[in-house]
Amino acid sequence: QVQLVESGGGLVQAGGSLRVSCVASGRTFSSGIMGWFRQAPGKEREFVAAISWSGGYTLYADSVKGRFAISRDNAKNTVYLQMNNLKPGDTANYYCAAGSTGVVRTSANWYAYWGQGTRVTVSS
Repeated sequence: QVQLVESGGGLVQAGGSLRVSCVASGRTFSSGIMGWFRQAPGKEREFVAAISWSGGYTLYADSVKGRFAISRDNAKNTVYLQMNNLKPGDTANYYCAAGSTGVVRTSANWYAYWGQGTRVTVSS
């Protein structure tokens, strides 16, 4: 079992930056993939970014490529999402997810554990 707790969400103006974090506890953290997903009001949950267990391989949704960066610190059992040049369309609840597969995936089906989410609001 893996427990995930996100933090760092908040209100930011368009063009600003924010970093959200996710601390994992329970089962070994460093052996699987980690991902960030988001869900805006009235919309389905969507993939944002994912990272391999070593941190050497990352994937991004086209909508955030070049603006967001995912990273992880296995010594701290923490994964980060640095968000730059934020847009009102980035407003959503951001969820951290953990999966046991070794291959980085974009589908939520590959992630067995989920956090409760942290809210990011970008004002225009």
